[in-house]
Amino acid sequence: MKKYSWKFWAIFWASAAVLLVSFYFFLQPSRQSDSPEKENKLSMGKKYSIISGVVEYLLSGEREKTFLILFQNNMEIRPGGGFIGSFGILKINKGAVSDLQIHDTGYFDERIPDSIKAPYPMEENLRVKYLKMRDSNFSPDFPTNAKMAEDFYYLGKGEEKFDGVAAITTNVLTSFLKVTGPVQLEGYPGTYTDDQAVLALEYQVEKAFDEQGIARRERKSVMNLLAKEIIKKSKNLSFQEKRLLFDVILDDLSKKDIQLNFKDQKMQKIIKDSGWDGGLDTEWEKDYLMTVDANLGAWKSDYYVKRDLEYFIDLSQEVPKIKVRINYNHTALQRDYMTKDYFSYLRIYLPEGAWLLNKGDFPDIRFGKEKLIDGKERKYFGTIVRFPINSKKTIEFDYILPEKIAEDYVLKIQKQAGINDEPVRIYFTGQNGEKKEYSGILDSDLVWK
Repeated sequence: MKKYSWKFWAIFWASAAVLLVSFYFFLQPSRQSDSPEKENKLSMGKKYSIISGVVEYLLSGEREKTFLILFQNNMEIRPGGGFIGSFGILKINKGAVSDLQIHDTGYFDERIPDSIKAPYPMEENLRVKYLKMRDSNFSPDFPTNAKMAEDFYYLGKGEEKFDGVAAITTNVLTSFLKVTGPVQLEGYPGTYTDDQAVLALEYQVEKAFDEQGIARRERKSVMNLLAKEIIKKSKNLSFQEKRLLFDVILDDLSKKDIQLNFKDQKMQKIIKDSGWDGGLDTEWEKDYLMTVDANLGAWKSDYYVKRDLEYFIDLSQEVPKIKVRINYNHTALQRDYMTKDYFSYLRIYLPEGAWLLNKGDFPDIRFGKEKLIDGKERKYFGTIVRFPINSKKTIEFDYILPEKIAEDYVLKIQKQAGINDEPVRIYFTGQNGEKKEYSGILDSDLVWK
């Protein structure tokens, strides 16, 4: 890996520290080939070059730069990544974090007037009549969500002028612990490891604090201690371990656990071309799919809900025919303070001109177009999905595509932020009857042909 200057590592570790501290605020209520190509696949050298460019941007200029950070709890999945329990205002001045202020959206939203009507599934099922910042990421398109969150900030009388917006999920904490190793905290039982830290913290702040005689207002102090301990361990990592941590952050960007949006147009183009902007692709004209869940149950059940996707393509008929199947598995065995039956608003995004053949068991299906901040659109249909704890459910739909899509067939599947490592299987029948299959993991946007 290239040896970067002290300024590079200063801003890198400052940014890493912000990502680490962020988890404190997550636990708020509330593709001639048979293999896919990762969209915008970048060489490692190219990735380092891009990150270096971002760092240089952050270091450039005389004035302080200010960013809005959205903390998304993907244990309660939302279209943009997860429930926004808190947000931060990060200021960077000459290679150092000069200020970081965190705000609870629950309290901040009280300052926002009731002016933007909530979409129907929220109004009808959550009894939420108006959108506020905590629900501002109801689009799977991060540039749109970034603008929405910023608008709500100003509606709440916020006075900062932002140079960009970033969103991160709880998976960032897990990423860091995979490199630093387990952490123990003085005064608290157990060990925090990468495979159970988020769950252990949820229990600590919801239940264990009371059993330990900790005042409710002090119940989240454990997270401050954990953040400080991880930062301390990170600073003592070897060069190879630091490189591994750097690679982990790149992986989080690829998986959309970190999404970035800059006001500077040159920087934003770099981020978009790298596939790190979290954008919904409205320009793709071949076959397209994106499945998007919005947890409307107000519980952290997505920690236990597993999904796998099956996509059947038949080009041998008069018109191209598609079957999309989503298999859900609620792995929790019983209801508790964190999880109950699953309740989601599912949207399936597809090409313009596609036509649904059946509504199946979902008479409430609604059709629409996702209107993005840039004025472009992507067609979808949506429905409410419910299933009990400790159960499995399969959702299946058949639709046809425009005939032109069969010509030089290519499929793009976009990943929803916050849902990682989803198995995907593709079953293809060509115009001449040839058959191909693919099986893999949807850990980033992919293209298959």
